[in-house]
Amino acid sequence: MPRDVNASGIPLRPVYDAIEGAPHDLGEPGSFPYGRGIRGDMYRGRLWTMRQYAGFATAAESNARYRYLLERGQTGLSVAFDLPTQLGYDSDARQARGEVGKVGVAIDSIADMETLLDGIPLDRVTVSMTINAPAAILLALLLAVARRRGIPFDKLGGTVQNDVLKEYVARGTYIYPPKPSMRLVTDVMAYCAREVPQWNAISISGYHMREAGSTALEELAFTLSNGKAYLRAAREAGIELDEVAPHVSFFWNAHNDFFEEIAKFRAARYLWAHVTRDEFGCRDPRSQVLRFHAQTGGSTLTAQEPENNVVRVTLQALAAVLGGTQSLHTNGKDEALALPTAESAKVALRTQQIIAYESGVTDVVDPIAGSYYVESLTNELIDRAQELIGEIDAMGGSVAAIESGWMQARVADSAYAAQRAIECGETIVVGVNRFAETAGSDPSLALQRIDERVERAQIERLAAFRAARDLAAVERRLNAVRAAAAGAENLMPYFIDAVDDGATLGEICNVLRDVFGTYRPKEVVA
Repeated sequence: MPRDVNASGIPLRPVYDAIEGAPHDLGEPGSFPYGRGIRGDMYRGRLWTMRQYAGFATAAESNARYRYLLERGQTGLSVAFDLPTQLGYDSDARQARGEVGKVGVAIDSIADMETLLDGIPLDRVTVSMTINAPAAILLALLLAVARRRGIPFDKLGGTVQNDVLKEYVARGTYIYPPKPSMRLVTDVMAYCAREVPQWNAISISGYHMREAGSTALEELAFTLSNGKAYLRAAREAGIELDEVAPHVSFFWNAHNDFFEEIAKFRAARYLWAHVTRDEFGCRDPRSQVLRFHAQTGGSTLTAQEPENNVVRVTLQALAAVLGGTQSLHTNGKDEALALPTAESAKVALRTQQIIAYESGVTDVVDPIAGSYYVESLTNELIDRAQELIGEIDAMGGSVAAIESGWMQARVADSAYAAQRAIECGETIVVGVNRFAETAGSDPSLALQRIDERVERAQIERLAAFRAARDLAAVERRLNAVRAAAAGAENLMPYFIDAVDDGATLGEICNVLRDVFGTYRPKEVVA
């Protein structure tokens, strides 16, 4: 049935032949406020980076997948880490049991990082790492590898997600309380601005809030509010914003509502340009530009009739391209059931390549410009997001809204409403609650499986690595990290030296746990 209101609460008209009210001026492509794109020539000059998210089992197996994808035309790497790594535990920790290598690659030491990046030309291939609470340490591992190879830091390009605020809202892979977590974020921002100038020191993520159930409007408002919180934290740390804001990037979900997603990306650029210029006084145009990576909606994928997911992913990817993304990951058709196989990862990559080279959408700049419907949705999203951001500002900003549990509760309410709409048939999911032919997935579908021997082998490698290192040097480095964490120095140089001398991820995170403490979420009872 046609809808009268979309999931963000925006009323829909049957026909759009004009834009109601005073439309926001999106500017020309490449000009403030960048609503129509961040470059004047957009994809006519350079395509988006095709950056497939991958990582599983061991560093060696993940490295083989990266080479496989690069050989087939992928243009950037995106590293998925396993849960123990994301939570700052070594693979032999009690808390890691049963999870090593399951949803990403296990990285305990510099030896693992060297294996992961073996044969990857770090001065020519950009690397994105989806890591948050221990982001500074994973970046230190990559930098230490580059230093061992003799690659100057100013030749390195890539992104570390480093967005801990959304972990408290949506994902749960936090370690430390908000205040020291924000210090780690700003330490990375300051260090990269000074030493790794081509690196994006943070990728502020709305993707995971959308996966947790937020609407497009909430994804937009909450993510930009978090962005404001990071800029405030940087300013309070004494960092010149025009030094770090050009290295801030964003990560959005490309979800099912095709036109709303296009409008969301346009609204995000408009809003961030005004936030950086008008609220924070950034004068460098690079600070005002919202650059983003998009990933198709994982939560939209179905275990039933998984081949249908190829169609969903194609439409979502096209929305991201028409919305002006700088980088894109397309999900595999089997990801509702397991990590993608090499074959489904190839089909996902080919989806991007067909859009880029066969569809014609890259021939002109902003082909969606002038659509009454998209322009109207863009204006509605701008107005409603400004209202919601203002509500968060009145609470004291994102950190206060998170600490009170307000933001988490809002996402939970939206998730409940979305699921209820599916269960009552108001929202149609083809092959699930309408046109369903089978109760389960295709039993002949080959799935990626992680052998239990992976964990044992990883623990054995870690034990051998520890046995071969200079333990006295490691202890000196860990004590230096402890002293610096208790003070106010930038921690990045200490992390790089520690991992280079053999300290493991878990050992460094345990030192920080001792100094910073750990976070316990606030219980919110409706």
